[in-house]
Amino acid sequence: MGAYIPLVSSELAGPLGVIHLPRLWHKLTLGTTDQLHEEWDLCGGGFDQMVLDGLGLDREAAIAFVKEERPSYAQFEAWVKENAGSGCLDAEKIDALNAAIRGYNHADETRKAILDAAGIEDDGSILDAVNLNNLDDWTEFHQNVIAD
Repeated sequence: MGAYIPLVSSELAGPLGVIHLPRLWHKLTLGTTDQLHEEWDLCGGGFDQMVLDGLGLDREAAIAFVKEERPSYAQFEAWVKENAGSGCLDAEKIDALNAAIRGYNHADETRKAILDAAGIEDDGSILDAVNLNNLDDWTEFHQNVIAD
């Protein structure tokens, strides 16, 4: 099997309304089946950990669930509902988590590297990590699938 670059945006939310949760599931599914491109973390310390912490979920338990059960996205959200910390699925908490993700900006050097690789001038108009990560994914996808 090939190694896939995850193209599910961190901006995407499922029925629970938690952005990045579908991307986390997607990466865990690819990673636990040895299909995640080597340059992507199975479960990294950025948005992945922000979502796990925000929902009161144990990292190792989430990885184990996806690896052992190979759930659909709906099944993964059901597991999240069952295992989330007390009050973590309240609308206010989800809104705060989503705002934290949307409001996160990469360091200047990371932003510059992503934009340079994408062939986009760093004019200060793209600062947020969600859009920069999308560009990074799309650039790598193009390089790995089209340009090779």
